Amino acid sequence: MADTLLIIDDSSTMRRIVKRTVRMSGLSFSETFEAESGEQGFEKLSADAIDVVLCDVNMTGMSGIEMVRKVRTELPERKDTRIIMVTTESSAAFVAEAMKAGADGYISKPFTPEKFTEKLTPLL
Repeated sequence: MADTLLIIDDSSTMRRIVKRTVRMSGLSFSETFEAESGEQGFEKLSADAIDVVLCDVNMTGMSGIEMVRKVRTELPERKDTRIIMVTTESSAAFVAEAMKAGADGYISKPFTPEKFTEKLTPLL
C-alpha cells in the first residue's frame, strides 16, 4: 500500500470527513498530511514525495484543477504521484478536463468508504 496521503480541501470539516472515510475504507497510509488550499498542496508536493493526493476542485485561490496542472508541468519529479479529484462535479466535461490536466481519477461527493476502495485500489 502507498505510504503517504495528502488531503487538500479548503474545508477543515471536509478534510476530516475524507480522512475518516479513507480509514473506514480499509486503505492504510503510514502518514496523512493536510493542506487547506491548492497553494499549500503545491508547496507540500514541492517539498515532499507524496504517494496519493485527494484534492477538492472548488477552492478559493488556486482551484484543484489549477493545482494539478501546476504539479504536472512544474514538478516532473512527482509524475508518479497519484492525484484523485474529490468533487461534487461529475459531468463528462469536468472529468475530461480533470484528466487532461493530469488527474488520475475522481471521486464524486457524497462518497462512501467503498467508493474510495473502488477508485484508489487500482491506482496503488
